[in-house]
Amino acid sequence: MTDVTNQPEAALDHDLGRSGGGPIQALVRLAQDAPVPDFVSRFAIERLVAGARRSLRRAPPDASLSFARAMAERPIATHTADANAQHYELPAAFFQAVLGPHLKYSSGFYPPGASTLAEAEVAALRETESHADLRDGQDVLELGCGWGSLSLWMAERFPASTITAVSNSTSQRAFIQARAAERGLSNLTVVTADMNVFDTARRFDRVVSVEMFEHMSNWRALLERVRTWLRPDGLLFLHVFAHATTPYRFETEDPDDWIARHFFSGGVMPSHDLPWRFPDLFEVAMNWRWSGAHYARTAEQWLTRFDAARPVIDPLLVEVYGDQARIWRRRWRLFFLATAGLFGHRGGAEWGVSHYRLRPVT
Repeated sequence: MTDVTNQPEAALDHDLGRSGGGPIQALVRLAQDAPVPDFVSRFAIERLVAGARRSLRRAPPDASLSFARAMAERPIATHTADANAQHYELPAAFFQAVLGPHLKYSSGFYPPGASTLAEAEVAALRETESHADLRDGQDVLELGCGWGSLSLWMAERFPASTITAVSNSTSQRAFIQARAAERGLSNLTVVTADMNVFDTARRFDRVVSVEMFEHMSNWRALLERVRTWLRPDGLLFLHVFAHATTPYRFETEDPDDWIARHFFSGGVMPSHDLPWRFPDLFEVAMNWRWSGAHYARTAEQWLTRFDAARPVIDPLLVEVYGDQARIWRRRWRLFFLATAGLFGHRGGAEWGVSHYRLRPVT
C-alpha cells in the first residue's frame, strides 16, 4: 500500500485494492472476470474500504494543503478522452434504463419519507437549487452537465433565466438538445468542450458544477478561469463527492486499480476541506455535507434497475463492447457495488457528498 504520509497528493487508488492484501485483491479481480455472488463481492469491498480508511488516517493534518499545491503542476484535466469513453460511449438508452427519470448521474438525496430513486433525484435537485441560490432571471453556466438533469431542471424552473451547459460529450449535447426541444425550452444552450480549453467572454450570475470537479486535476487553474466568468456579485456552486479529511488521486498506472482504468481515469477524490485551500481565489460562503449513505442508497437503486433491465441492457452492452460484453456487465455491477460499499462504509461518515457556495475574491 502506498504510504500516504509520504505522498503530497495522497495517491490512493479508488478500488483500494492494495489495502486488503493479496487474497482481497484476487477476490476483486475474480469478481470482474467470472460470476461471483454479491455477498462475496461486498465482503471484499468492505475489507478494501476499511483498509483504505486506516491508511488515510495516517495522512498528515495538512494533506489537503499539500494536495492543492501539487495540483498546480498538472493540466486542468487529464485523460479527458478516456473519461468520456468510459461513461458515455454507451448510448443514452443505457442510462435511461439505470438512472432515475431525471437521468441524474450523481448522488441522490433521501429526506425523511423519500424511498424511490425518482424522489431522491428531485430532492437532490431542490437542494442544489437552494444551495446555489438560483433565481429566475439569472444567467447560469453549468460545467459538466451530464445527461442534462440539472440543466433541464433549471431551464424549466426558471424560464426567464438563460442556461449555458458544457459537456465533453457530443452525444450528451444532442440528447439534451432533443429533450429541451420536446419540452419547448428555448433558454438552454449546450456546448461541447474540453475543460482544458473551454473559455467564454460572457459573464454569469452563477456557475454551477455537479460531480465534475472530481474529474479535474488542477483546481487552481480552473478556479482562476471560473472567477473571470462571474459577475462581481456572482457565485460558484460546487457539488462533489469527498472524503471527510484526506484527498487522493485515482491511479490508472496501478494494474489493480480497475475502477480508475475502466471508470475514472484522471479522477481525484477531494477532501471536504479542499475548497478552503484556494483563499486567494474564492471564499467559502456556505457549505453543507451529506452522509455517504445517500450515495450508497443511490448506487444500490442503480444496481437494482441495472439488473431488472437486463433485456434492454444486454443488447446495448454487446453493441458497444462486442465479445467483451459479459465482462463489462460484471464490471458495471461491481462499479455499482463498489460505489455503494465506499459511501456506505461506517454509515456514510467517511466518504460523502459536499456542497459549497463560493464567492470570488476580488
